[in-house]
Amino acid sequence: MRREHIHACPLWRNEHPCNDCVLINTDLDAQGMQGLEVARIICFFSFNHNWEVYPCALIQWFEKINDCADEDTGMWMVCPSFHEDGSRNLAVIHIETVFRAANLIPIYSSEYIPHGLKFYHSIDSFCSFYVNKFADHHAFKIAS
Repeated sequence: MRREHIHACPLWRNEHPCNDCVLINTDLDAQGMQGLEVARIICFFSFNHNWEVYPCALIQWFEKINDCADEDTGMWMVCPSFHEDGSRNLAVIHIETVFRAANLIPIYSSEYIPHGLKFYHSIDSFCSFYVNKFADHHAFKIAS
C-alpha cells in the first residue's frame, strides 16, 4: 500500500460526517502499539509561521484501556478521552505524526442497539472500542 485517504469532513457526500480514526506516533523507540496512540481526526488545517507552512490536524484522543492487548481477542481496547469537566480531550498535531488509519470496532454491551443507530454515529454512541488488527496485514503487524 502506498497511500491511504484519511477523511475529516462535516458532510461526506452531502449526507453525514466522516471523521476517520488514526494511529499517532508518540514514541519512536517503542515497538508496535506501545509507541502509538489512537485519535479521531476532527479537521485538517495549516498555518504559516516565518514563511513556513505547518500542516496540522485537530484530533480527539482515545485512551488505551489496558497496557496490553485483550487476552480473548488479541486486540487493543480504547475509549474516548475526556477532561475532568467532561469536555473532549482535543489536541493539535503535525500531520507527520499520523502513522496510518485505524479501524475501530465497538465493544458491545448486553443492551440492545437502537434501531435508528447509523454507522456514522458509532464512534459517538459507544463507550469503548477494539483497535481492529485484522483490517489488513499492516494493521496486524502493528497491533499484534
